[in-house]
Amino acid sequence: MDPYWLTGEPAGLERNARKNDAGRFKPIKEIINDTILSLQREFGTLRYLLCLFFIPFMQLKQNKSNNLPGYAGLLLGVCLIIYLFSQIDLEGAIGRILSIGFSSVLILLPFLVLHVVETFAWIKVFPPGITRIPFFPLLRIQLIAETVSMTLPAGVAVGEPLRPYLCNRFIGLPVPESVASVAVRKLMLGAAQGLYTVIGAFAGYGFLQMVSRRVIGFEGLGLLMVISGLAVFLLFMLFLLLLLNGSVAGHIHRFLMLVPFRKLKAWLLEKESGFLDTDQALNSYRGFPAGGRLLAMFYYVLAWFMLTAESYIILTLLGVEISFYQIFAIDIALAMLRSLFFFIPSGLGVQDLGYLLFFQALGIHDFAADGAAFVLLRRFKEVLWYSFGYGVMFLSGVHLGDAQSGGNNDES
Repeated sequence: MDPYWLTGEPAGLERNARKNDAGRFKPIKEIINDTILSLQREFGTLRYLLCLFFIPFMQLKQNKSNNLPGYAGLLLGVCLIIYLFSQIDLEGAIGRILSIGFSSVLILLPFLVLHVVETFAWIKVFPPGITRIPFFPLLRIQLIAETVSMTLPAGVAVGEPLRPYLCNRFIGLPVPESVASVAVRKLMLGAAQGLYTVIGAFAGYGFLQMVSRRVIGFEGLGLLMVISGLAVFLLFMLFLLLLLNGSVAGHIHRFLMLVPFRKLKAWLLEKESGFLDTDQALNSYRGFPAGGRLLAMFYYVLAWFMLTAESYIILTLLGVEISFYQIFAIDIALAMLRSLFFFIPSGLGVQDLGYLLFFQALGIHDFAADGAAFVLLRRFKEVLWYSFGYGVMFLSGVHLGDAQSGGNNDES
């Protein structure tokens, strides 16, 4: 089997696919009433959306025009950061940062724990037939892929396909099984964010309701977060059920065959076995206890909690008086906002301004200096960790175009 069958056509195909299949959408009421079995036979709205989610794992050939939204997001983020620096007390922020001293090393720990926990969770979501996955090579892949995803414009389109490629290269895992694990991982991580949001919204409900008008201009931020978290959790869990109880990759293959491009069809015919192998890997989850996936869900929720732990550590070191529940509520709201602005690398500028807005609404004394110190410490932590990630990447002999060039060499 070709280990690099993932190499695909540009992301523009997704737009063509969406256009060509516009007439196949089903009413929401009918979708709710259908069973999982009927969804396997019919290409309804939810399966269509799931296929669109899955397509990026087949798309490693990129052209420059596809990166334009990513560069636009980066430009927007830079503009927001420039605006941010015009609003903060930079001198006061630096003074507060310098007063922390060596205790600032503690700020680096939650991010490390996050990656360790996510790696344990990823091990749990591999197909049942894959056993004895080495932890440290997988942790290396996690660091590399996450660094690429979070730092490049539209980096997810590069970082996520690197995961199955590196699993094959470093651990020797079959690519279809690795793709299956990445797809399940992505959906479970999204569901875990929804659960994390619901927990945080209930924990800080009173606080969110209190600052709602000052932050978003109207009442009901707490209720909005509860509804948003529930919606995200249920949507991703439904997608996960469809993924594990259908022939998603096969549907993607047949769906893309409708696109009237001769070169694409030739590639699809050549790589058809890879799509079918991925379906086999996904179908292997059936009949096995869900205990491993439940444990993975717990790990992913715990990983989300590390973001709140990091924020609380920074604010405590800065001497800011804020409760854990308050920063928990702030973090879930800004994590959801960051997800909406996914095209901006690391939520650059969006989260930073959001923190300042919440700190001002909370009535933190001298929020311009304390908030700026908080934002600068978080961003400097990211610089250190992502620099480490790129160091691991290049010392491992990995380059951004490896997955694509591997597929191209195989085709030649």
